[in-house]
Amino acid sequence: MVDGGVPFPMLSDAGGKIGEVYGIYDEAAGVDIRGRFIIDPDFVVRAMEVLTPEVGRNPKEMIRQVKAFQHVAATGEVTPSGWEPGGKTLTPGPDLVGKVWEVWKP
Repeated sequence: MVDGGVPFPMLSDAGGKIGEVYGIYDEAAGVDIRGRFIIDPDFVVRAMEVLTPEVGRNPKEMIRQVKAFQHVAATGEVTPSGWEPGGKTLTPGPDLVGKVWEVWKP
């Protein structure tokens, strides 16, 4: 576990260099806009969310998404909207095209 009890790396961007790369640096204010990026082990950005400061982010949704990306990487299955670990998944393929709502019933 990392100092502070967070089990994953977090960082600060005091100079705005990272924010510039990801397009979230507000030059006029001299700060990054709230941004969240899920980056896989191959350094591919899998998800991103950018919000203005007056609206907070949802850490539970971020954790759900990380678990979904991990499940997809491990199984090749895909996760429907709102998927939780142990929930129904879908197997991608031509037979699924246009029929997701027939196969997956929330």
